[in-house]
Amino acid sequence: MPTALITGASSGIGKAFAKELAVRNTNLVLVARSEEKLNLLAKELQEEYKIQVDVIIKDLTEPNAATTVFDATKSLGLTIDLLINNAGFGYYGDFAEGDIERQLKIVQLNILALVDLTHKFLPIMRQRRSGSIINVSSITAFQPIPYLSVYAASKAFILSFSEALWAENRDYGVRVLVTCPGPIETNFFTEANFPPALAESTDKVYSCEKVVRESLEALENGYPTVISSDTTTQLRSKLSRLVPRKILLNMLAKHFKA
Repeated sequence: MPTALITGASSGIGKAFAKELAVRNTNLVLVARSEEKLNLLAKELQEEYKIQVDVIIKDLTEPNAATTVFDATKSLGLTIDLLINNAGFGYYGDFAEGDIERQLKIVQLNILALVDLTHKFLPIMRQRRSGSIINVSSITAFQPIPYLSVYAASKAFILSFSEALWAENRDYGVRVLVTCPGPIETNFFTEANFPPALAESTDKVYSCEKVVRESLEALENGYPTVISSDTTTQLRSKLSRLVPRKILLNMLAKHFKA
């Protein structure tokens, strides 16, 4: 039975990945800060699907967090067949006036932890010539987003990094996918301190469950990238690369300014 490690597994897309993989008879390693939520989810999935679920309580913004997680899987004697780097968060606001500690934590979680965890598990997958990695990016990866500057830039990094790894590792039997969801119903907007009016005006047409199903299907088909959103949002993400940058940035600044 394969084993998947999921970061940010206590809610949103991470939780949806856990439930879908449990249905597919996959053992799980759930990683997040919230001990109570993870233990409840683990108990639920173990009882319903008769799978093994291990829980690692860890704040991935802490120094050496990836090493702690990796060492925990070794101590448990686990082989990770699928790594899902899902943990991440955003922060809305003018960069110059915003909380620099939160901005730096975005970089630490969305980029540094993801890179570190990938580097811990990828060499082992290459040695086995099998394994998969899903990195969760965002539709914001395709253009700069004023007032979400660090978050969008971090997601652009994930997109570029993951697509490069797809090319580097396909001859080793390791599949790498970056999934770029559009707006969905999660606690992202609340945690990112979005202005209520802007959050409410953002169409959230996709569910976490649909993002997960499309991501797993894309992984199975060997795709490097999947955009999980409605047709209009997908079209916008592609057209944004064709619009002159000055025009694009003025449009985005107007849209996202509260």
